[in-house]
Amino acid sequence: MKKEFSISNDKVLINFSANYCSTFEELVESSGFKRVIESYIKNAKKKVTLNWRYLKKSLQTEDVSIITKKLCKVFKYCTVMSVDEIIEINDFYSELFKERDQFINLVEELYLFWRKLERYTIIHTNKKQEGLSSVNFTQANSALSNLILKLYRKIEKNTLGYKPNVFRQIPVGGNASLKVNKILWPIPNGYEILEDIEFIDAILLETPFITYPKKNTRSGMFKEISYNPLKEATLNKDHWFCYPAKVGELIAFIYFHRDFMHHGITLCNLFEMARCEEYRGKKPDLVFVFGARDKGEEKKTVFYDDKENEIMLGYITYSDEIDYFGYMKKMTLTLHNLVMIKRGYLPIHGAMVSIELKDGKSANVVIMGDSGAGKSESLEAFRTLGEDYISNMTIIFDDMGKFKDIDGKIKGYGTEIGAFVRLDDLDAGYAFKELDRSIFMNPDKINARLVMPVSPYKEIIKGYDVDLFLYANNYTEVKEGEKSIEFFNNPSEAIEVFKKGARIAKGTTSEKGLVESYFANPFGPAQKIKETDILIEKYFEAMFKRNVKVGEIKTCLGIEGKEKEGPRNAAIELFEIIKSLK
Repeated sequence: MKKEFSISNDKVLINFSANYCSTFEELVESSGFKRVIESYIKNAKKKVTLNWRYLKKSLQTEDVSIITKKLCKVFKYCTVMSVDEIIEINDFYSELFKERDQFINLVEELYLFWRKLERYTIIHTNKKQEGLSSVNFTQANSALSNLILKLYRKIEKNTLGYKPNVFRQIPVGGNASLKVNKILWPIPNGYEILEDIEFIDAILLETPFITYPKKNTRSGMFKEISYNPLKEATLNKDHWFCYPAKVGELIAFIYFHRDFMHHGITLCNLFEMARCEEYRGKKPDLVFVFGARDKGEEKKTVFYDDKENEIMLGYITYSDEIDYFGYMKKMTLTLHNLVMIKRGYLPIHGAMVSIELKDGKSANVVIMGDSGAGKSESLEAFRTLGEDYISNMTIIFDDMGKFKDIDGKIKGYGTEIGAFVRLDDLDAGYAFKELDRSIFMNPDKINARLVMPVSPYKEIIKGYDVDLFLYANNYTEVKEGEKSIEFFNNPSEAIEVFKKGARIAKGTTSEKGLVESYFANPFGPAQKIKETDILIEKYFEAMFKRNVKVGEIKTCLGIEGKEKEGPRNAAIELFEIIKSLK
């Protein structure tokens, strides 16, 4: 990013390396300050608000640029003078301050307009520019926030003539701060378009981080194509960033357009950020380009197996339709799973947890199922029952993992350090307990989401023996006297249920009612059915030979009125099964 300030799609990017404001004068004279005032006035003019009519009348013009210029001058005066002094110097502003309450209302509305924007501050660590270069990365954003707060309070004090009695210390700097750097890596032929896009070195989050994506569900499947889609892409490198992620054991370069910055930032709560020394000068296993524009008019959510360069490439074109974090997360996991299938490992769409009970018994449990089947909700039920039953619980994966057959054992490995869960399905009050480290998406809508870290990276790649492997059935009601968990007698019986992948859709995708998806995993296995069939036969045979208990857990999550009770009852029953294990 070369500009000192940009505003696009209700997102503000402030380049500290180009210009860093440390005084009122620097702030009100900055191009960013003028751009925000101008955007506010354009918005007010479009809506014909009360404040627009007030500005038009008192400043005697409808020209947005003239009003912007005059307002910036007034705010500058307000940092050093009272309203009476300003009018004394220039009587032109007497009409503006005739109704001081109206001016204060304008200031408040402008302040609210700024706070509603998604704000990101950026520091370039590899450039020697006039702006910020040596100030501590973690202090820079809070210093700007304090400066904006002081300016707001100073203007109101000099307008009203007195200080307020109550001060609300609301963060008004960047919602997130990024330290970015240019990294050299061996870019293969066909990937030159990605050269010079800056990598994110570090992220500072002002939590709770709340975003409002345009979409709240994902639709369709990712399709394989036979050519490199980057050959058709066009992108402005100044508008792009790369998040270097550790997805399980793989390194992924996830490139995203600035208009989807909220999703790119959210990655830090889901995938471990790779350290510079882990990827500098090295070719990644996965490359994902999110938000590119190309010659085609239709939305593209595709992947390409670049065998020549040994890169699995994901590609999603720019569209309001893909403004949902599920697209970024699931494509990344699809690319990971495709590589795992090629290496002979079985991708598992599910949740795995290592449970130690208070009586000393322990088990590593995997619950498999597609979106909304009750994987995360069952883990949540385990957590809420923890005080009564559990002494320790370690989450290996919350959504996607893999099985490996190592040394005569079936071991489970994770891909993510975080969880992307529905607020509706969490225990009441739990989301508020996680405010200090969470990212919220559309908290006021159906399928509202919370992204929070749940496990350290060293745990998800450690490898845990699988003791119980259960399919999450969210559509069968458990009646009085019936069991929530039942086990299969042979591999073929189990494979039939697991392959069918049936569930009642919960609104996490565009699907509705009772639906089926191959192996409950449309993110890799469904695109490579032939190869996955071989792996399923191999791993299920191995599990039955090695006494892994394979069964079905009826979560009742798709049955109205049983969304909380179902997972809880299943969790209690599971604890009893763990107690009976040798």
